[in-house]
Amino acid sequence: MCGIVGYIGEKKATPILLDALEKLEYRGYDSAGIALVSGKGINIFKTRGRIADLRKIIDAAPADDSCVGIGHTRWATHGEPSDLNAHPHRSKSGRVAVVHNGIVENYKELIEEFHLNEGLKSQTDTEVVAALLNLYYQVENNPKAAIYKTVEKLKGTFAFVIMFKDKPGKIYSIRNVSPIVATQFDWGCMLASDVSALCSYTNKYFVLPEYSLL
Repeated sequence: MCGIVGYIGEKKATPILLDALEKLEYRGYDSAGIALVSGKGINIFKTRGRIADLRKIIDAAPADDSCVGIGHTRWATHGEPSDLNAHPHRSKSGRVAVVHNGIVENYKELIEEFHLNEGLKSQTDTEVVAALLNLYYQVENNPKAAIYKTVEKLKGTFAFVIMFKDKPGKIYSIRNVSPIVATQFDWGCMLASDVSALCSYTNKYFVLPEYSLL
């Protein structure tokens, strides 16, 4: 199963996200990545391979001191294991970044209905969701409204964690069947697909109800 983590708080997000992703390695995966958001925009690091490979990419890049980010470990479902198919996925506009567990069964139909082909780089259902989110966000200019309108169109199971470029102090999550747990402590908040990702920081958490937007 794929793994999801998210963090927002007072500390740098990168080491927290990587530590939490390592706690999910036991689930198995073929690629890994993180996305960080700040006033400068959304910065994504991802790769086919292990979290150790992801660490090398991050260490070689200019430091990102963002305190808000999301991360993912992926087992390939739609599309082969590759750098492009790894999560997080970003819309063509760069305004939206998404990580996703589950399977969107009607993603091909959504591509046709909303003419989303242009700008898609991966073979994944998740990038289609990012594109649809961006489309609704352009209309609504409201993250929650855009998220609700997007998930209304989806068939299948999902747990999403989402960031918007122009909302650098927030992350959003919504799910159907696929689990998300969340917690809050003195210096921040975290969420994950598995409580083991949170165990270094707290033993208290709650399960996000289905279709409740966090």
